[in-house]
Amino acid sequence: MMPQLQSQTIHYANPILPGFYPDPSIVKAEDYFYLVCSSFEYFPGVPIFRSRDLIHWEQIGNVLDRMSQLDLTDQKSSDGIYAPALRYYQGTFYMITTDVRGIGNFYVTATNPAGPWSEPIRIPYGGIDPSLFFDDDGKVYVTAQQGADYNSHAIQYEIDIATGEALSEPQVVWHGDGGPWTEGPHLYKINGMYYMMSASGGTAKEHREIIGRSDKPYGPFERYPEPILTHRNLDHPIQYLGHADLVEDHHGDWWAVFLGVRLTEEGYSVLGRETFLAPVIWNEGWPHIDNNEGTVSLDMVVQRLPMTVPAIPESHASIVEGREDFDAELGPQWLFVRNPSEGACSITEKPGFLTLYGQESGLSDVGQITFIGRRQQHLQASFTASMSFVPAADGEEAGLCIRRDEDAHYELGVRRSEGRNMIFARLTVRGESRIVHESETEADVLRLRIESTEKEYKLSCSADGENWLSVGSGAARAISPEDFVHKMCFTGAVVGLYATGNGQASRTPARFDWFEYVI
Repeated sequence: MMPQLQSQTIHYANPILPGFYPDPSIVKAEDYFYLVCSSFEYFPGVPIFRSRDLIHWEQIGNVLDRMSQLDLTDQKSSDGIYAPALRYYQGTFYMITTDVRGIGNFYVTATNPAGPWSEPIRIPYGGIDPSLFFDDDGKVYVTAQQGADYNSHAIQYEIDIATGEALSEPQVVWHGDGGPWTEGPHLYKINGMYYMMSASGGTAKEHREIIGRSDKPYGPFERYPEPILTHRNLDHPIQYLGHADLVEDHHGDWWAVFLGVRLTEEGYSVLGRETFLAPVIWNEGWPHIDNNEGTVSLDMVVQRLPMTVPAIPESHASIVEGREDFDAELGPQWLFVRNPSEGACSITEKPGFLTLYGQESGLSDVGQITFIGRRQQHLQASFTASMSFVPAADGEEAGLCIRRDEDAHYELGVRRSEGRNMIFARLTVRGESRIVHESETEADVLRLRIESTEKEYKLSCSADGENWLSVGSGAARAISPEDFVHKMCFTGAVVGLYATGNGQASRTPARFDWFEYVI
């Protein structure tokens, strides 16, 4: 039975984590909810957040913050870490995930969710999207996706949680609803019944969440005949809903977190897949979220939240707007493309500055590149940095960049070419790069700016912060995941500071005094 709700109503805004935060998984532990998301080629991996009211989230760290846990050296964009699942049992947190081109399926543990987390414990079976379930009798099950496309299904087996050793052979337990890509399976036990929930249809227009139930952990599972979450038949500002996880709050109310995309009128979004929240309504033993009803909206109305006074009032602590002066250790929202090379990034070499040294690889290469950034979380925003960089060798360059992957990025900055230092702007679209501005400069310090709108990115620079020179613009669509050519893109736009030697390591430091994100 659901508890009686209070008559008052509360508004909250979706998404609860705006920007590239896909594949959410959630758990309640004592006074907080904790949530993790996929991170793919970015390092550190698996951002972890906490909240007391499910609305205001604070990033407390990253689960995989050491190379011994996550080696992304040669991984292409949209490889790396897929779909983590977070669980809590008897005082220990467990995060299980897939390193798709690395060590495969594994989990790590911690008693403090802010870290440190253990070294990886590998498990033997499954394709992607493993999840853990701790049963009342002490048995621990792994449920994971296996197969591809229409042959995709879920397998399940028991493990020794101390070692990861399989205690049973994997069994096929869930075939989904006949659609392609049965993914992100989770097993729950609620009111004495076992529920098997998964996504189906692929992570685009046909994306949906489906569920079955049984009185046994291995089924057979009676499937509910309709999706419990989808917008596939709706003309709605939120699309691609699915890949959900369920959590019960201390009132006995149930909630779901899941990914969705806010598409523009032209059918794309540079922000990628974001994390949304909706209440779960139980009816005759089945959970319901939103099956083409439109109840998942940008402005949500509920009758109560877990906490009446949020831990972080008045704003989303996960929002990254504001100025970073590089006066202290970088916050957990900063991320690198793959593992950073030793010595390539420092905030101590010159106090008050972020110092970058370019590597051989550049922004269009798969390799160790010098790039540090933050997720773009708003369509309308500006990103500005103050850079001191006087390159001494041909090929050295540094600047400000908006990045999707190797095939799509826009940057402006300073580079040395044929013995001259040049302000430049470059657009890389579908793997093809072209210089759209180049002019000689003698400035020691430049301010670099990228302004984002729904339709384009505008690039400009200034020597004094007052007089700005437009150096180019590029279509927003080209940075969106929907515009991929060679390889599907599962990420969203990241704005960052970078440096490269374009074929050789750079000996000239690029120093950034500050970075500012303004909406």
